[in-house]
Amino acid sequence: MDETIRRQDISPTSWSLDQIVTELRASRELTRHIRHQGRIHKLPSRKALLGIVEGLCAVLFPTHYGRADLNEANIDYFVGHTLDQTLPLLQDQVRRGLVFTANTDSHDDRSLAERAGHITSTFAGQLPTIRALLVTDLQAAYRGDPAATSPSEILLCYPGMTAVIYHRLAHALHRLEAPLVSRLISDIAHASTGIDIHPAAEIGSHFFIDHGTGVVIGETTIIGKRVRLYQAVTLGAKRFTEGEQGILIKGEPRHPIVEDDVVIYAGATILGRVTIGQGSIIGGNVWLTQSVPARSHVVQAQMRTSATIHPNSIKVPPTDE
Repeated sequence: MDETIRRQDISPTSWSLDQIVTELRASRELTRHIRHQGRIHKLPSRKALLGIVEGLCAVLFPTHYGRADLNEANIDYFVGHTLDQTLPLLQDQVRRGLVFTANTDSHDDRSLAERAGHITSTFAGQLPTIRALLVTDLQAAYRGDPAATSPSEILLCYPGMTAVIYHRLAHALHRLEAPLVSRLISDIAHASTGIDIHPAAEIGSHFFIDHGTGVVIGETTIIGKRVRLYQAVTLGAKRFTEGEQGILIKGEPRHPIVEDDVVIYAGATILGRVTIGQGSIIGGNVWLTQSVPARSHVVQAQMRTSATIHPNSIKVPPTDE
């Protein structure tokens, strides 16, 4: 009753809606250059993409992300049906995203649809390869975390695994030149897991993010095989090159290269186009802006007292390719 009375006491005329709407329109007209080609376009939908990614996860790991009651008699039917439902939705989202990356006019809808169809078809053909790569990540997580009781626990409970699955999907779409859709998928993963991986980042097999919250991996980062990161690790840029009119130059290599068999512990920050040599260990909370040789062991105290990093003899356990 009280809520009804309060609503009745509020008069819509006191909001000056006509004036607000008029001023907002004026603001949009003044800043119209933020619209692609000065027109309103139908944007990709985060809600739709979330459903699409959930469908793709169900295709990759049917009993974990699809239906728990699947068996040998119906699992292939489920995968085929899910693909049949999901891929057309993905194609539509890719088409919407291409509007913002292609120099096209309103008469190019057919060519955009054809291009989106080609991207989606090629992406679908890569799903077995993506799954095989994800299996190596799952193996790395199980071997690298003594608290993991089973691969199923990792798939269902580990935010690092979720972030890597989303990244593998987003990276494939990015390589197929669907950057807006891939960026949205990575942002959905970021919102869900607290792990921010740019879809352009190149990450090798057997990759494991333990705990994961606060990890940031920048656009031009290159990560080798069998790399392990812990929470709050940043692989970021140190500086940005400005072009004409102070606009930052895009796409320049500005993030770290992390070679094979590197471990980076919690809170470490590595900035710039530096190389972390194979088999190195970077300790917690280290701030690093220089390259380190292979098999280095870098700790906080060393960074406070030494201008250069020297390799240590570190025994790296054997790993499978």
